[in-house]
Amino acid sequence: MKAIFDTRRNSGYNDDCDRYHFSVRSLKEAERVVGDWIIYREPTRGGGREGYVAVARLDRIETDATIQGHYYGLLSSYLPFDTIVPLRNESAFYEQSLEIVGAPKAAGRVLQGKPIRVISDPEFNAIVRDGLSQTLPPDNAIRLGLDESEAGADIEALLHAPHLEQQRRITQIIVNRKIRDATFRLSVLDAYDNCCAVTGLSIINGGGKAEAQAAHIWAVKDGGPDIVQNGIALSSTAHWLFDRHLLSISDDYGLLISHNRVPTELQTLFARQLDRIHLPKDGSLWPHKNFIRRHRQEFHR
Repeated sequence: MKAIFDTRRNSGYNDDCDRYHFSVRSLKEAERVVGDWIIYREPTRGGGREGYVAVARLDRIETDATIQGHYYGLLSSYLPFDTIVPLRNESAFYEQSLEIVGAPKAAGRVLQGKPIRVISDPEFNAIVRDGLSQTLPPDNAIRLGLDESEAGADIEALLHAPHLEQQRRITQIIVNRKIRDATFRLSVLDAYDNCCAVTGLSIINGGGKAEAQAAHIWAVKDGGPDIVQNGIALSSTAHWLFDRHLLSISDDYGLLISHNRVPTELQTLFARQLDRIHLPKDGSLWPHKNFIRRHRQEFHR
């Protein structure tokens, strides 16, 4: 059983990509979804982005030890959408129970007080498919490294599975590491304008693929999430050094170089970013300091 989880910024609830905070009023609905997938939606009220924004799996529910009558839904496999999906597409609401209200503004009023709503598999599939509308189309395969020559025939088959296999296909897509990396790459490179954060260079090849790569700051294998704030755009050389903790980032977003291990000629190339690396124009997409501190713990000084 799948569900929509509404989340509002500055609401007083302690939501994140790995947990969802809710009151006892929503406990029965949440319990129905444990072990299955949920979709995060941000309403306009509270400064949200007005749409469905991410998918994750609800693993379990724990009692909030600090606030009576409140709980945490603990999440995994969080994946932000590459496109914000509105309540309604050109022909209908994604949540079919809203069809009776007619207009999106009226739907918003109806949904107040219902932060968790169970949805059907077809509703879930439609939202996820449209939320990954930039990652999945064949036209973007080369740019995102999902073409058969790079990703392999299994990814090619998954992306073009028959419509009758939609449910299985959608589930496989959102857990597939190569597709998750492609979505992560798209969001990070868009945030950094395809520029390497260390060299400041932007090189695009004939197939539309940027030379810069999307690096995780806190590694996925250690629990790092696939969100822009845990990413940084780096050239292949800088990425190699960053993954081996020969480059890192200060709390002021200056570049840290392991001078005893990085060749002098490369240090010269990176020198202009010592005070401040190239960062996204949108400050909300800058690397989260908790993630860069984790990376810096293993930095070779």
